Amino acid sequence: MKTDIEIARSVRMKPIADIARQMGIDPEDLEMYGKYKAKVPLKYIDRRRKNDSRLILVTAISPTPAGEGKTTVSIGLSQALNRIGKRSCVVLREPSLGPVFGIKGGATGGGFSQVLPMEEINLHFTGDFAAIEKAHNLLAALIDNNLQSKTRSLGLDPRTISWKRVMDMNDRALRDMVIGLGGTTGGVPRETGFDITAASEVMAILCLASGPADLKRRLGNIFVGFTYDKKPIYARDLHAEGAMAALLKDAIKPNLVQTIEGTPALIHGGPFANIAQGTNTVLATEMSLSLTDYTVTEAGFGCDLGAEKFLDIKCRAAGLAPNAVVLVATVRALKYHGGQPLAELKTPNVEALERGIENLQKHIENVGLFNLTPVVAINRFVTDSDEELQFIKDYCTMRGVACAVANVWGEGGAGTEELARLVVEATESGRTDFQPLYPLDESVEKKIETVARGIYGADGVEYTPKAKQALKRIADLGLTGLAVCIAKTQKSLSDNPALLGRPRGFTITVRDIEIAAGAGFLVPITGEIMRMPGLPEVPAAEAIDIDDEGNISGLF
Repeated sequence: MKTDIEIARSVRMKPIADIARQMGIDPEDLEMYGKYKAKVPLKYIDRRRKNDSRLILVTAISPTPAGEGKTTVSIGLSQALNRIGKRSCVVLREPSLGPVFGIKGGATGGGFSQVLPMEEINLHFTGDFAAIEKAHNLLAALIDNNLQSKTRSLGLDPRTISWKRVMDMNDRALRDMVIGLGGTTGGVPRETGFDITAASEVMAILCLASGPADLKRRLGNIFVGFTYDKKPIYARDLHAEGAMAALLKDAIKPNLVQTIEGTPALIHGGPFANIAQGTNTVLATEMSLSLTDYTVTEAGFGCDLGAEKFLDIKCRAAGLAPNAVVLVATVRALKYHGGQPLAELKTPNVEALERGIENLQKHIENVGLFNLTPVVAINRFVTDSDEELQFIKDYCTMRGVACAVANVWGEGGAGTEELARLVVEATESGRTDFQPLYPLDESVEKKIETVARGIYGADGVEYTPKAKQALKRIADLGLTGLAVCIAKTQKSLSDNPALLGRPRGFTITVRDIEIAAGAGFLVPITGEIMRMPGLPEVPAAEAIDIDDEGNISGLF
């Protein structure tokens, strides 16, 4: 069996100019990054047309070590839509180097449902992450410079500064540190640390901005900390937003590449879904809606994280409404949720599948909370038995949920045509009446409780003393009207990663609430969520290499 890289290298890619023409983009307008990737100017966004196009969200059950293949399904579905005569584009997030060199691997799909050139996309791509990193760290440098100033100091209390630095790499040693050592010329000593770039508020802002002016406004709204006399300080008080926006002048433009079958793909922005909003940029989504008839996009991790944030944060901010939701499940993952050990998942076990399918049921219910009905996509693996696949299909049929088996890895678009037809039927049925889960004018506690009880299935929410202090701070700043972007483990519907399947009888504990005023949301922190991951015992980086001809191996 060929590897993903071998399959990718067996394909003759089209010049990116040909992909642009498919979408109605003049190749002369492209900003080229080699032969196969380019940036597209924002003038191709036509917001008058976006409601005439169809938006399809791809989400999934709670992820497991077995893998669900949500990105692969998104790519295969877009290819299949084109095969059945629908003009489609897939819109995805950019990979972070943290997972690429850590535990998860790349984020370009797999088999015959990949986006290309996969090595370049998984590594530096067009430099967007670097630009976000630099813009974020510029604000950090301006903060410390102001602390040092004798003539222009804002009087910031270093103990209240919430802005850390970022780096796009898993490095646990940088989580907590002391900076400003080295005497009077080295700055003011204080505690701080690093987050991973995907968790940066600048990343969140880029992904929600409606254009350059909105980007600059949001950057100026970043909350920094308080002065000694309790006055709030924002990035605009440091006159930081102009230079930060200048560093992002190219990063704000969506990146155009292609799938393995020559379907257009826009890849732009890359926030994680467990610690951020987990969806690509509003601008890339709107560009695809402006230029094609079917836009397929994904939201990170499970429906309880990425999909909830896509619907409650991104769609609300951009005035979007999905026409269909695809819920990805696998036989292997559902057996894992049913208690079958990871090493035995290749062995057929309908009993474990029957126990684990409650996880799928909860996610089906969650989609319904937004007045949407999902189409279930069973991402087929070669070890799945016909009996196991039929069990899931029968389960969905009895509950009135459309379901299709998709062989996205082995057959690409050809193996996903049944799913594509069900999705088209769902978009044309007019049976959805999307609405967010909560109104913004509710209290912060009520918004958190609505998500925790409704989406996670919790019995209630508890707050640590630190979280209660944060609630008071938010109220004092007049920021209670912001959305909530709950940071939670992706491994469970609860805040305990060990609780698989459909947990019951648990309480969500909020231990802190961070302010992301520029992004337009608050970040309640639950469980042991960290914004700077660490590398695993055996990092994926150890298997990645390059030969004398420049060919990369080990990326997957």
